[in-house]
Amino acid sequence: MPEKLYRVHLDDIFEGPMDLLVHLIRKNELDIYDIPIAMITEQYLQYLEWMQAMNIDYAGDFILMASTLTQLKSRMLLPSHGDEDEEEDPLQEITRPLLEYLQMKSAADSLVERNLLGEKTFIRNPNRDEFMPGPDDEFIKVGLFELIDAFQKILEKIPDDHRVEFSADVISIKDKISQIVEILEAQGSITFLELFSDSSDKHEIIVTFLAILEMVKLTLIRIVQHVHTGIIRIFYL
Repeated sequence: MPEKLYRVHLDDIFEGPMDLLVHLIRKNELDIYDIPIAMITEQYLQYLEWMQAMNIDYAGDFILMASTLTQLKSRMLLPSHGDEDEEEDPLQEITRPLLEYLQMKSAADSLVERNLLGEKTFIRNPNRDEFMPGPDDEFIKVGLFELIDAFQKILEKIPDDHRVEFSADVISIKDKISQIVEILEAQGSITFLELFSDSSDKHEIIVTFLAILEMVKLTLIRIVQHVHTGIIRIFYL
């Protein structure tokens, strides 16, 4: 009987396909009105392939967006016909909904930012003042794709001398979550890199990342990034 593979299921707690597009645009410092569809489509598909390889299940909306980008890429490669002034730019099919999404997201984020540095946002025990950020510290919320980028940098430093097999017998997400909870209960917070500093085994490094995703889903932690240093920090809720 084949081993049951452990899978992390993304749901509405995590970002959707529009967030991935926004992430790629910001990461590549692109003009939203002049998106290189071929490049974005390739990078978008690479993210989906990576998540699939990590046994991270994503919603069908991601596949639908991938199909839309692929079709748009093909259409933009075709020669233009008719009056260019009357013919709508195919890129508008992505630009228009992206702008609408960013407007809605900006309004929602402004509400979240009002409480981002709130005492109850980071830790359970309000008496743990020593674990709170300083008055001059500024944090922004870290999304799924920023986490993936940070984790990929960690993986790049590990020799790829063997293929990692994911199985419930080898990887214990529950045990890793318990370990992280113990650390956070003692310290209040920890940087993203510190969670991986004592791990040299690729299995353990990957299970740590999957455990972090599960803890976000369970609302056990909040992950933020320092505006000035870029350091990603995990706080216990």
